Amino acid sequence: MGYKFAVVGATGNVGREIMNILAEREVPAADVTAVASSRSVGMEVSYGEDDVLKVHDLAAFDFEGTDIVLSSPGAKVSAEYAPRAAAAGAVIIDNTSHFRMDPEVPLVVPEVNPEAIGEFRNKNIIANPNCSTIQLVVALKPLHDLAGIRRVVVSTYQSVSGAGKSAMDELFNQTKGIYMNEPEYKFQENFTKPIAFNAIPQIDVFMEDGFTKEEWKMMVETKKILDPEIRLTATCVRVPVFVGHAEAVNIEFERPISTEEARDALREAEGVVVVDHRAEEGYVTPAECAGEDPVYVSRIRDDMTIENGLSLWVVADNLRKGAALNTVQIAEALIRDYL
Repeated sequence: MGYKFAVVGATGNVGREIMNILAEREVPAADVTAVASSRSVGMEVSYGEDDVLKVHDLAAFDFEGTDIVLSSPGAKVSAEYAPRAAAAGAVIIDNTSHFRMDPEVPLVVPEVNPEAIGEFRNKNIIANPNCSTIQLVVALKPLHDLAGIRRVVVSTYQSVSGAGKSAMDELFNQTKGIYMNEPEYKFQENFTKPIAFNAIPQIDVFMEDGFTKEEWKMMVETKKILDPEIRLTATCVRVPVFVGHAEAVNIEFERPISTEEARDALREAEGVVVVDHRAEEGYVTPAECAGEDPVYVSRIRDDMTIENGLSLWVVADNLRKGAALNTVQIAEALIRDYL
């Protein structure tokens, strides 16, 4: 049986990746419609290697008869249009932040909490987590099952693609401008400080407690997806990388766990690839994970400063597993188990 899909936000970085992955994974789609804002109407987007789809206007689009909506248009837009699509009978898998902490909306990473998908019936909406949270919980899940996680300290090194195409252009133009002896501020629009050859310890807005909203998302989403008892603190940093997020993760466990046990558990986990050799090039970097599906874990080692502690290095393509791929995997599980 084929299902009727609509991809909302089809002209953005994530929307285009969703279209590619739908075709790559041969999801049973009888029909796929590309939808975006009025300014994108008439544009063409690729669906697989051979098909090109015309973009439809979101404001005028009729969701009647659509089975699944894969949505990535921005939080404010989703807040308005997702309920309208749900009322028309579609199931929305939303990649924005708007519905993630709604207690009636499941927040899902298929390798971690696939059973939560069944809660879509509350509102016909499933939320896709934040990109940095997704790769983190995929790596944490097998370790939590093995030894029980008490506390996590994570520092992220997040690529500019997480802020959209214009942010990628900004990194390119600033880098080029430095070599051309042009002022950095000339190309500064997306970030609070120059991003080329720099690291910016702010992603999203600051909150009253001093954390940024990105850091808050990691804290609360990890609790909702994995375990509400886990304590997590994060520092999120934007770095001059085009695609691929990296995370330095320190974990305190309830029970003893050796590096060998951790490595074995991660190797057996769905969606994880372990590359952990204590030698030069024995780890994965963001540049190497771009375009790849797995979450890569490297540099697994004991933390001697605490009891039952380990440290890890975790990287993933933020446009694929951090957004588009996770969205499509939810759709696959929805079709397989619920529709």
